[in-house]
Amino acid sequence: MITMKREEAWGLLNKYLKIKNLIKHCLACEVTMKVLYKRLNQDYADNPAEEEQWGITGLLHDADYEIAQETNNLQNHGLILFEKEQDTIPVEITHAIKSHNFQNTHVQPESAMDWAITCCDQLTGLIVAATLVRPDRKIASLTVDSVIKRMEEKSFARGANREMIKMCEEKLGIPLKEFVEITLKAMQGIAVELGL
Repeated sequence: MITMKREEAWGLLNKYLKIKNLIKHCLACEVTMKVLYKRLNQDYADNPAEEEQWGITGLLHDADYEIAQETNNLQNHGLILFEKEQDTIPVEITHAIKSHNFQNTHVQPESAMDWAITCCDQLTGLIVAATLVRPDRKIASLTVDSVIKRMEEKSFARGANREMIKMCEEKLGIPLKEFVEITLKAMQGIAVELGL
């Protein structure tokens, strides 16, 4: 069974991604995925190795985004990485990354990890957008209610798929307000790294 360490994943991310804001987005998803792992597995003993794999999924989920964009191939975003990195990424992480863009890749999310990255990918982007329109541009002053209010504004951050975010309830069993709170608190915890 292939395993991956965080340092390896970080190296891989920086091999393919150069845009700093995309790297920050991946860091936001990494920290959120780790908190979601703990929330969804609270009845089990701590498993740092599995928690790390969830984090790596968040870290690498957009690793091929720049390549997809540069080659005008965004419909295959999530698949391109594995054309270049065969047999280096664990199968569970591979499936989660391929399925987070399932509307284009046609790889369906199945596991909790698959759905967690699918939902939090969209929400982290919306939270960044909501932070940047605040007078102080600081994520520390953002609240759960203000994020939910922004979600309800259809013209705000149109790229963030609200339906995907809301699937946290059906697919993960986490109420929307709690899902927003988990993601926001996770991101606030790395505000310096996110430049927010």
